[in-house]
Amino acid sequence: MSKSFEVRITPHGKSLRVRSEQTVLDAALAAGLNLPHSCKSGHCASCRARLLAGKIEYPNGTPLGLTAEEARGGEILLCQARPLADLIVEARLVSAVANVEIKTLPCRIARLERLAPDVMQVLLRLPSVETLRYQAGQYLDVLLEGGGRRSFSIASPPHDAGLIELHARHVPGGGFTEQLFNSLQVGSLLRIEGPIGQFVYRSGTRPLLLIAGGTGFAPAKSILRHVLEQRIERPVHFFWGARTPRDLYEEALVLEWARKFPRFKFSAALSEAGTPDSTRERGYVHEVVLARHPDLALFDIYAAGPPAMVEAIRATFPGAGARAESLFFDSFDYAPKLSALRR
Repeated sequence: MSKSFEVRITPHGKSLRVRSEQTVLDAALAAGLNLPHSCKSGHCASCRARLLAGKIEYPNGTPLGLTAEEARGGEILLCQARPLADLIVEARLVSAVANVEIKTLPCRIARLERLAPDVMQVLLRLPSVETLRYQAGQYLDVLLEGGGRRSFSIASPPHDAGLIELHARHVPGGGFTEQLFNSLQVGSLLRIEGPIGQFVYRSGTRPLLLIAGGTGFAPAKSILRHVLEQRIERPVHFFWGARTPRDLYEEALVLEWARKFPRFKFSAALSEAGTPDSTRERGYVHEVVLARHPDLALFDIYAAGPPAMVEAIRATFPGAGARAESLFFDSFDYAPKLSALRR
């Protein structure tokens, strides 16, 4: 029998009811409380919080993103934690997005374009009377029949939000992306919820490193367009990691930025062996970053991509001087078994 527990979130000063079969994060998002999170699968640890009172459980076992030492110290991952009693939880407060309204809105597909054989660019048009206020780097959920949802980063910047741009990778067996690649058409009606997420651009003067793996380019594109087109005077070095050249599906656009903006540098990294290429580096993207910038102490670093890439960055970059408060992550999974998938 389902039970309901009170969960108090500090320092937000919010209380909510969470069902025993519901994660704390899902309940918070449903209540409009935009807590820090990213992958929703227990890998990235973006939703780490401290349990001050009460008891939780992890139905699928201790998440991979939580070490035994962190768990002993009272740390929990909200995306996997389910309450067994009333809770008091101390969560990080990201002031830039704490008060942003999460809306549920209808929209229509305005354009569909394949950027690669398995990547679709989707442009969404909101009703003329509606707006979606978001920050560079955030994402939205496409709401599906039956209560499912699929999460996609917003690739368009806030200053160019007439059409909302998404990049969707085809997931074999994934119900929504199968429709997107095979049956949905321009004019099809969708329902979205957003903006969501704390992977957002923070103002400052330190040089920027942006790192994307695969379709992690989508939130990176939003941040890059924001910084470059708004004439924000910060040096930027963007690294895009992929398996093969065709996975760098908007490389021509990025190279155009590199020609247009003197403060912008671009490096591509390919992980699969192939024909030698003087314009792209070989290896995993985090290794290429460390080879080019062995001292990371002076940078603000944004990384968006699969959990393995994010975990490698979390493990290696602090040793090169990267500061914890200057590392920002957006991690996502493609696994069809997840109730809410990224990209």
